[in-house]
Amino acid sequence: MKAVVTAGNGGFEKLHCREVKRPRPGAGEVLLRVLAAGMNNTEINTRVGWYSDSVTRATSDTATSEVREAEVRIDGGWNDTTPFPFIQGTDCCGRVAEIGPGGNPELLGKRVLVRSCIRPEGFESMENLWMGSDFDGAFAQYVKVPQAEVFALECDWSDAELATIPCAYGTAENMIQRSGITSGERVLITGASGGVGSAALQLVKWRRAEVIAVAASSKKQQMLEIGADRVIGRDQDLLGNLEEKSVDVVIDL
Repeated sequence: MKAVVTAGNGGFEKLHCREVKRPRPGAGEVLLRVLAAGMNNTEINTRVGWYSDSVTRATSDTATSEVREAEVRIDGGWNDTTPFPFIQGTDCCGRVAEIGPGGNPELLGKRVLVRSCIRPEGFESMENLWMGSDFDGAFAQYVKVPQAEVFALECDWSDAELATIPCAYGTAENMIQRSGITSGERVLITGASGGVGSAALQLVKWRRAEVIAVAASSKKQQMLEIGADRVIGRDQDLLGNLEEKSVDVVIDL
């Protein structure tokens, strides 16, 4: 199969389109034919080694700087060491092509999304494995994933639209779940125009809570269109624009 293989820390020169062996699903796994794959900051951060303790610059600065071969960061991946060379791709919409031994045959042929943040010790534990960072992801024609992490879909969204969901919306939903947001509460979301921020805005509104969005003033109309009740420009005095004890929850992005 064809795949984009990340050879090591660095710029675009580390991405190589190659023919690689098609994976075979084992027990508890399924093989997906990739229909669409999303691109996230996670892909860039892993490639440039931004998660390393040695990095002190912003993601945008690191992503645009060159990483010399001698600067390969052994702790630069999501869980320290990145398994170079490997296939990135955190977000995946796919169709089940094969099922491993003992798997659910009803999944065969289904269009699915993959939960990209896998918690092998359960959701009470913070231990996790990240698809496309800790193991091969969706920048390929096929990807092998745990059967427990795929969810069949029946909707009119396109493959590309669905592939925007797992990382951004999953991250936002996790924050909302942990904060326990309920109907009627007032929620302040910083960085509301970004991928996770706009996902959080929509998911909070779905819970019938009120949203104050902090974003660039040029994006005010966009924020209102996706549901914000009020928008404060990020160049404005935030405290000066808020009444005392006027916010129940802050989602700080």
